[in-house]
Amino acid sequence: MSGRTHVRACPERTCVGCRKRAAKHELLRVVAGEGGCVPDPRGTLPGRGAYLHPDPSCLDLAVRRRAFPRALKAQGALDPGALREHLGAGAGPADRQSAH
Repeated sequence: MSGRTHVRACPERTCVGCRKRAAKHELLRVVAGEGGCVPDPRGTLPGRGAYLHPDPSCLDLAVRRRAFPRALKAQGALDPGALREHLGAGAGPADRQSAH
């Protein structure tokens, strides 16, 4: 490559709450399961995923906009209770990095 350094591209995703793009590692992956939205901090659960900033205000926006059923292609409403618990526990991006 004629002396150029090869910079790795960081994958980006869009938050379903605020609709802003961010690096994938800064967002929390969410999957549909057991009638509700399940947090997937490690990104290993099977199924279609949606991404959300680990911020209660983004969660509130996503719930108000009914973004989870649309993003996860689920029929009917999804309960965000498990997500609220996860975000209330203070699991931010730094906490998720140590879980790897």
